[in-house]
Amino acid sequence: MIAFLPQLFFLPGVFIVSGGIVGLIIGWFKLREPNYSLEITKEHIVYHHRRGKWRIHWDNIQRVDVPRVTKGIETVELEMLGFRLKDSDTFLDDISMRLITHLLLEQRPLVMHNVDPNCATGRCYGDDMIEDETYTRQDGTQVKGVTAMFGNRMLKLKERLGYDVFISTNELDRSPQEFIQLIKDCQETLIQQRLSNQSG
Repeated sequence: MIAFLPQLFFLPGVFIVSGGIVGLIIGWFKLREPNYSLEITKEHIVYHHRRGKWRIHWDNIQRVDVPRVTKGIETVELEMLGFRLKDSDTFLDDISMRLITHLLLEQRPLVMHNVDPNCATGRCYGDDMIEDETYTRQDGTQVKGVTAMFGNRMLKLKERLGYDVFISTNELDRSPQEFIQLIKDCQETLIQQRLSNQSG
């Protein structure tokens, strides 16, 4: 088609065709994204990603909030939502391997939030950027591979930021505070339902 264009329109034709190809590629990647990122059921919160999903049982959620870090003398909220878990081992059983691999790369900036007081920027590289390939569960069994690396990453992030699992606030359909309130309301409703079932 471009070969038949007059010389004057050749370069604009190349740009239009290139733009169309880029648009098709972006559209194809958008179609691969799940329709929603979080699903709330009576038993779980399920996070959907094109590389897999994870699931947290309601009984395993200790706290949900926006993590904060100290930069100099001020405290800054991260654009993430953190889930603090009661038992991280059960979470490791409910996450897909492809998603683990993706999250290990995606969460590198979170690891760089250093607690070293000599770090002026708060984003200094530590000597622990690469995770250990062996993870010991609470029952004493050892896990190896990417699951072990992710388990160690969760421990490290829990120590530094106070949470085990993180999702970007961009993936929420409402403000982080509204979502946190929704989670609290769901937990309260589940507790009330269980109490009424026990008394009834």
